[in-house]
Amino acid sequence: MAYATTNPPSLVSQRIGDGPAIWIYSSADVDSDVNAASYFSDGIALGMRVGDIVHVVDTTTPKTSLHGVASVTTTAATTAFAAVA
Repeated sequence: MAYATTNPPSLVSQRIGDGPAIWIYSSADVDSDVNAASYFSDGIALGMRVGDIVHVVDTTTPKTSLHGVASVTTTAATTAFAAVA
């Protein structure tokens, strides 16, 4: 499936200092789809930055996965699976 700007991720925790913002995103898309290049096509307008954390909820499976904003363009944000150590 594809990202729809009518279902954007929600900001649940704003940045404090240089720390990351935390987002939650729920959709029927599988977690690997969310890692597609420029998946969040309006990521910059939403305020996403490299290093932000995105909790992704797959509403079909259901399962939750942790992602980090890995790169941004002038408009979009791309995520990658986040490592938890």
